[in-house]
Formats: sequence, structure tokens, C-alpha cells
Amino acid sequence: MDWKIFLDLVVSILLIATIGYAVMLNQRLTQLRKNRDDLAKIIVSFNEATVRAESSIPKLRKAAEDAGMSLQERVEKAQSLRDDLAFMIERADTMANRLENGVRSARTEVRPSPAAAKENARVSNGNGGGNGTERNGGSERAQNSRAATVAAAAAASEQDVDERSEAERELLRALQSMR
Repeated sequence: MDWKIFLDLVVSILLIATIGYAVMLNQRLTQLRKNRDDLAKIIVSFNEATVRAESSIPKLRKAAEDAGMSLQERVEKAQSLRDDLAFMIERADTMANRLENGVRSARTEVRPSPAAAKENARVSNGNGGGNGTERNGGSERAQNSRAATVAAAAAASEQDVDERSEAERELLRALQSMR
């Protein structure tokens, strides 16, 4: 009989533990039922947020495409302006080289030859035996020669402007209108 009592005791302890666990489980289920309404509200709001996010994705894509196209247009415009500026710089370098060569040639034309330099030195020292009008005439001729050289360089630069093709003039007008 001892076994029967011992066995009854073990069963009763296990029944008490099961009853305690069932009470605790019942309380949690009651809380879950109470929070089920709140959980349903949260799920509904989450679904609404998901729907709004899904509907805004095409709008975001459209905005990104528009921004990309606008940026691409600006890049293309900038590249064409860069090319135009490179062309204008190249053209300006060519014109500057022409003007520089014109100035150099004008300076070499104005410089007297060594024999003329000796003659000018002789005349300026008074050894020329001539009157003072020769000196004034020589310096006057040098000034006239310089003025003619400057005028020739200016005419060459104006002629350079006239030599531009119609396309170059239109390009310059277009670039000026963009500013």
C-alpha cells in the first residue's frame, strides 16, 4: 500500500502543477483577447501604410526619371558649351599668334639696319654735316613707319574678323545670346 499512497501523492502534485499552469495560460489568453482589437488596429494601419508606400513608388520613379532627364539635358548642354568654348579658345589662340607675328614683323621693320644705325648715330652726334631737319625727318619717318605698322596690324585683325564664315558668326551670336 505504500506504493499506492506514494503514487497518489505524485499524481496529486502533478495535478496541482497542471492546474497552476492552466490558470496562468488562461490569464495570458485573456490578455491576448483583450489586445486582439489593438493588434487588429495595428495590422489595419500597417496595411494602409503599405498601400500608400506602394502607390508612392511610381511617383518616386517618375520624379527620379524627370530629374535624370533634366540632369542629362544639362550635361549635354554643358558639353556643347565646353566644345564651343574650346573652339573659341583655339580660334583666339590662332588670332593672338597672328597678331603677335604681325607685331614682331612690325618691330623688325621699324628697327634700323646696322648701317642706318651708324648713320643715325653720326647725324645725332652732329657729324653728319647736315642741318637739324634731317634728324627730325628721320624720326618723323620712324614714327610714320610705326603708325603704319600699327594700322596694318589693326587692319589684319579686322580682316580676320571678316574672314569668319557665316557659321562661326552664328555660333558666336548663339553663345552671346546664351549669356
